[in-house]
Amino acid sequence: MEISPDAWVLYEWQGLRLNATIVFTWAVMAFLVLGSWAITARLSEGETVSRWQVMLEVIVAAIRDQIAEVGADSPGRYLPFIGTLFLFIATANVLAVVPGYQPPTGSLSTTVALAICVLVAVPLFSIGERGLGGYLRTYLQPTPLMLPFNLVAEASRTIALAVRLYGNVMSGTVIVGILISVAPFFFPVVMQVLGLLTGLIQAYIFAILAMVYIGSASRTRRRTGNATASQDITETGD
Repeated sequence: MEISPDAWVLYEWQGLRLNATIVFTWAVMAFLVLGSWAITARLSEGETVSRWQVMLEVIVAAIRDQIAEVGADSPGRYLPFIGTLFLFIATANVLAVVPGYQPPTGSLSTTVALAICVLVAVPLFSIGERGLGGYLRTYLQPTPLMLPFNLVAEASRTIALAVRLYGNVMSGTVIVGILISVAPFFFPVVMQVLGLLTGLIQAYIFAILAMVYIGSASRTRRRTGNATASQDITETGD
C-alpha cells in the first residue's frame, strides 16, 4: 500500500520524476481556478442570483467572520491568503472520494510548502503593518537574550503546521487501507464519510492557526509600537 502520493511515479524521463503529488496538486489548483472563474464570470448584484454565487458569498463571508474572530482589525486584508489556504486544503482532501485520486496533502513535501507559505506570510504581513524595524525589534523582546529562542519558536511553528496536517491525512489513508483488507464493503464507506469531515476540519485548523500566527505577530508589533509611542510622549513631557 502506497502511503504517500510521492511514491506513485506517473512518468520518468532522464531522472526527472513526475509523481502523483505534483499531478494532483496542479489538478486541485486547476479545479479551483476554473471553478472560481466560472462562478465569478456571472456575478449579479440584482435580486436574482445563482446558487453558485450564493454558495461563494457564504464561503467568503464565513472565512471573513472567522478571521475577524481571531482578532484581526481588517479581515479583508488577510482574506485572500487565508481563504486560499483553506480552499486548497479542503478541496484537496474532499476530492479523496474520487476513485484513483490521492490527496496531495498526504505528502510531506506539500504540507511543508504550505507551512513555508505561512512562515513567509507572518513577517510580510507584520512588516506591511508596522515596518521592518518594528518587526525585527520583536525578536529582541523582552530582552535581546531571547533572540535565539524567538527564532526557534518561529521555526518550530512551521514544523508543527507541516507535520500536523501530513500526519492526519496520512493516518486516514493508512486506516482506510487496513479496513479495506479486513472488511472491504462496509468500513471503507464509513471511513470515506469520516474522511471528508476530517479533511474539512484539518483545512479549518490549518487556516485558523495560520491566522493566529499572523494576528498574534501583528498584535505584538502593535503593542510594541504603542508602548514606544507612550514612552516618547512621557519623555517629551518630562
